[in-house]
Amino acid sequence: MYLKCGSLLGLLAQGLYVSAAVLPAQEKVKRDNETITNTILSALLASFSSHVPSASENGIKLLGQLLSSLNGTYTLPKTSRDPSVREASLNLVRENFLYGAPVAGGPAYPSGELGVAKNVEDIADIMVDLTPELALTSTDGVKAEKDIAKIYNGEWSGVMPRGPDAGAMTNYTQDLFFSMQRLSNSPYSVRRLRKDEKLPFTIDDSTSKAISGMSLNQLHDEGRLFYSDHRDQAKLKSTGRFAAACDAYFYISAASGDFLPLAIRTNTGANLIYTPADSPNDWLLAKIMYNVNDFWFAQWNHLAATHEVVQIVWMAAIRSLSREHPVYAILDRLTYELFSIQVLAEVGSVSFVLFEKTTHLTVLKTILFAPGGAVDQLFAYTGQSAQNFTTDRYLHKGAGRFRANYFKTDLRSRGLLGVSCNGPSLKHFPFYEDAKVISDATRVFLTSFVQSYYSSDSEVAGDAEIQAWAAQCNGDAKCMDFPAEITTTKTLVDILVHIAHLGSSAHHSVNTNQLLEISSTLPFSTPSLYAAPPTAKSADTNPAHFLPTFDKVVTQLIMASLFARPLLAGSNRTIIHMFNDPKMLSQMNPQTQEANAVFMKAMRDFSAQVQARTFDADGLSQGMPFVWNALDPNVAPYSLTV
Repeated sequence: MYLKCGSLLGLLAQGLYVSAAVLPAQEKVKRDNETITNTILSALLASFSSHVPSASENGIKLLGQLLSSLNGTYTLPKTSRDPSVREASLNLVRENFLYGAPVAGGPAYPSGELGVAKNVEDIADIMVDLTPELALTSTDGVKAEKDIAKIYNGEWSGVMPRGPDAGAMTNYTQDLFFSMQRLSNSPYSVRRLRKDEKLPFTIDDSTSKAISGMSLNQLHDEGRLFYSDHRDQAKLKSTGRFAAACDAYFYISAASGDFLPLAIRTNTGANLIYTPADSPNDWLLAKIMYNVNDFWFAQWNHLAATHEVVQIVWMAAIRSLSREHPVYAILDRLTYELFSIQVLAEVGSVSFVLFEKTTHLTVLKTILFAPGGAVDQLFAYTGQSAQNFTTDRYLHKGAGRFRANYFKTDLRSRGLLGVSCNGPSLKHFPFYEDAKVISDATRVFLTSFVQSYYSSDSEVAGDAEIQAWAAQCNGDAKCMDFPAEITTTKTLVDILVHIAHLGSSAHHSVNTNQLLEISSTLPFSTPSLYAAPPTAKSADTNPAHFLPTFDKVVTQLIMASLFARPLLAGSNRTIIHMFNDPKMLSQMNPQTQEANAVFMKAMRDFSAQVQARTFDADGLSQGMPFVWNALDPNVAPYSLTV
């Protein structure tokens, strides 16, 4: 039986970070004067707007041609109404949509007159999304330190209408809460240790047996031992705040089958190793320290593995596929607003007052990577470190690899799925369970779509534009691990399914609404520590002493709110409508239109299941002490968002 309360809530309340469950209900105060958030958001909007590139007159003209209504239906090259005009139009695109230097690290970014114009279009689209979101945020927030008690009690209802995930504010001290986050809202850092691997660190057999019933070697030999490694963060440039560089063991319990934490090593200072056998205070702090590292990893790994991978593959497609091609139409829909993220990440700095006390002044600058930006203001490491970390993840740490990160391929390679586990299966795997429903339905649609246009593999192999796309990806675009050739319907379906997965399940499980609802909910998750990691364990350790001050709490919530998309819930921008563009579908064949209806029904049915989730008799949902609904198809967008 898992109780819905945390034994350390009182301790953490000393640091002003209180569970909403223990607070009296309060009515939100309507304010006529500017709040902190008004001031911040006005400056952010002005800074972002001032860094939008200028499109040339010719670039705008070319973009207009690219976006103009298509006459007739989508066609393959062999059935083109006018092959010479089609080829001439595509050549014009190639001459003016170029591979430019990376803007915020990673792969190339669009340049050339058409490339810049396309950037401007995506930025204009994201501003349409951001403007009402910013308006919601500006009506939320707090004016003074005394308002901290209301942080999660209605003050952020505009951008977080569902509030934090059920259980997030009451059950976070449970070990199962901590471990199951690795299988739901942060599923990309953990892997099963292979039996032939050397153990990264050791703990006493007596300690391991007291916690798990087995020695460390026994857990390893039986394929029950899992590992997460954030030691590479130890070399990053500090902002003056603090972080450990944790690596950690998790295990599958032979007694219960639960996935649980076993040990956390700090790799800094005294290099302490914490376990659940330590005092509750020390162990909670260890989990908070791990979360600091894991939050850093999750955010910059997702930028590399989703945004940047889709970005460069889409750039290659723009230069290879005529806008008359049905595959171009699908990609165009899946990549809505894609190019805007780089400008948002790299926008220049602007200073303004965030919060003032009689003894000090706190200043926030800009959004992400720029000096003085959000990373510098909130994280333990600098914005430049974040950009470098992202680029390293993309180029050298596997995030940029295309086929290796196919949904199930990635999970199998990390020993989380299938016969390659060499150990017991995970009893619950919420990320996989939810993403699989979406991925399977996506594959059904895209298989029908591809097969409706190509009656055989030879027709795929004979499509010159599809082959040019593969050549671009493996040539000038420098995509990593993209198929060398696309000669079967299955290969083409696999590619399209993966792009759809990266823009939906892979992204929204760790970002978008997740930042406010679970991934950065205080007090358990913070971007940095505000005191150095301890040099010794102590029963008197107070985790609240390591948590952010009030002004940083407000900044953290404001920044997370910029990435939330509550207004898209129930709209035609959700996963339910991934392929439901009436204009596009009207110019496709009946099979594709019918497949879309099947997809939409599957997603509506799944959404109803997600929305009905609650705790069972044991206080669990999907085997977790919190209710996770990140991939609700009627809430999560169908495309990458910022």
